[in-house]
Amino acid sequence: MKLWPFKVIPGSGDKPIIIVNYKGEEKQFAAEEISSMVLTKMREIAEAYLSSSIKNAVVTVPTYFNDSQRQAMKDAGIIVGLNVMRIINEPTTVVIAYGLDKKARSFGEKNVFIFDLDGGAFDISLLKIEEGIFEVKATAGDTHLGGEDFDNRTVNHFVQECKRKNKKDISGNPRALRRLRTACERAKRTLSSTAQATIEIDSLYEGIDFYMSITRAQFEKLNMDLFRKCMELVEKCLRDAKMDKSIVHDVVLVGGSTRIPKVQQLLQDFFNEKELCKSINPDEVFAYVTVVQAVILSGEGNEKVQDLLFLDVTPISLGLEIAGGVMTVNSKEYSNPNKKGTSFLHLLR
Repeated sequence: MKLWPFKVIPGSGDKPIIIVNYKGEEKQFAAEEISSMVLTKMREIAEAYLSSSIKNAVVTVPTYFNDSQRQAMKDAGIIVGLNVMRIINEPTTVVIAYGLDKKARSFGEKNVFIFDLDGGAFDISLLKIEEGIFEVKATAGDTHLGGEDFDNRTVNHFVQECKRKNKKDISGNPRALRRLRTACERAKRTLSSTAQATIEIDSLYEGIDFYMSITRAQFEKLNMDLFRKCMELVEKCLRDAKMDKSIVHDVVLVGGSTRIPKVQQLLQDFFNEKELCKSINPDEVFAYVTVVQAVILSGEGNEKVQDLLFLDVTPISLGLEIAGGVMTVNSKEYSNPNKKGTSFLHLLR
């Protein structure tokens, strides 16, 4: 949050309020309002293309979004007048695209591991696909781990380099940090295909021109603990599914951050040099599969999508607090929809 170009303050009910400068004025927005602005723009583009109005929507979210976060996405839809028909987990949507592509050629049962590392969140899912049935066996992830964290490490590195080289501390200047972050993100993309990247920013701070280089090895060293954290969650997902990595048939990469060579290397080493599936376009896959889900919900479309069945799981444990502060916990990873029952005895004194 220290590196964000805007402020976040607690609002009513301790909900986060975002403060931004817009046309010279300071304005406050709830997260739902920001999301509704994005939905509004997306609807305008879609309506212009289709020449018809849009009233319904299907929304994808990271697996580990809790109930409040999912409800916030529904509220964002309500603000712009959209009926959010369903909220589905992003890794699940990825396997829809994978399944449709492979369905005609695949026979028998397949275990597919989805590794989704994008800009702001990390999601992984292990699924079983058989004859049009997509069953989620286990999920794991971190809603605060992604490409932005890799950018933050690089930004902090160059802030310290600037302090050492130029005796200037730019950490308190939001504009300079924003320009440096943009350059660092560009360098990260460059390092996915070359061994070295150069960052050059004219008049970054107090008239000082910033010019420095970073190698792929330096970038990997800065972020190695985050890369290893990703692999720890991969192991956790397999443990939750009670499945050995040797019987995983395919490993599918999704999200822009999966283009980082070190991430691919660690994942390939873990799965015993298994070839990684990179055929799915990480920038378009979510849009594609939400449309597929919308077609299924509306009852339209051909048999290719209507005979698909999706069995998702609860990504987090649910519990009920009873007397004495004791929590009864229903373990995660059971299929949805599902019903659990527990009996309690109330003693009167």
